[in-house]
Amino acid sequence: MINIFIGYDNKERVAYNVLSHSIIQNSTKPVAITPIALNNLKDDFVRERNSLSSTEFSFSRFMIPHLMNYQGWALFMDCDMLMFEDVAELWRMRDDSKAIQVCKHDYTPKTDTKFLGQVQTKYPKKNWSSFMLMNCKKCTTLTPDYVNSASGLQLHQFKWLESEELIGELPLEWNWLVGEYDYKHEVKNVHFTEGGPWFTDYRGCDYAEEWFENHDECMLGHDINDRRI
Repeated sequence: MINIFIGYDNKERVAYNVLSHSIIQNSTKPVAITPIALNNLKDDFVRERNSLSSTEFSFSRFMIPHLMNYQGWALFMDCDMLMFEDVAELWRMRDDSKAIQVCKHDYTPKTDTKFLGQVQTKYPKKNWSSFMLMNCKKCTTLTPDYVNSASGLQLHQFKWLESEELIGELPLEWNWLVGEYDYKHEVKNVHFTEGGPWFTDYRGCDYAEEWFENHDECMLGHDINDRRI
């Protein structure tokens, strides 16, 4: 079973559902998809929302090892993504010598704001934590107490790891940043990091057509020509 946790934000519910659909449709192995939704974590995650947090799951994603009882592997994904490849291919890339495996982006965002006018924060290791293969037995520092109290940079820059060598690298095609990287066909998973086509202002972004195709497939039973999402 491939354990997948997807960040859930009430502003982007349709994005969560379309991403889940794209994962299931492309996977050759069984997947277990769990939303990281704040209302499901009330017993353990008590951290107050930071004004700079662009999503509801900015910090709660780091609860995954705890939710997995610090056993096995899990994949975390932001909800504003779209999968084109068989996730089983990624699963075969797990490296037990690493605590996490990420796409090691090295870039500075082109814009100062993103979807819904939110501030585009800029810091080293930007977007590394938006797509993580997590080896939960090596992530024992991420207790609820730590996740509730550590700073954003401590969490997102992986200061909780003993060594940078525990951070494995995945090909960038698994977290292809729309609007930051040029459009290309040979990608595995795209990330609408600045804003996705479910927002009116981003209906014309790269990969919007592919997203709407998946949206229409996901919403069969409704009028697939009605894109009032």
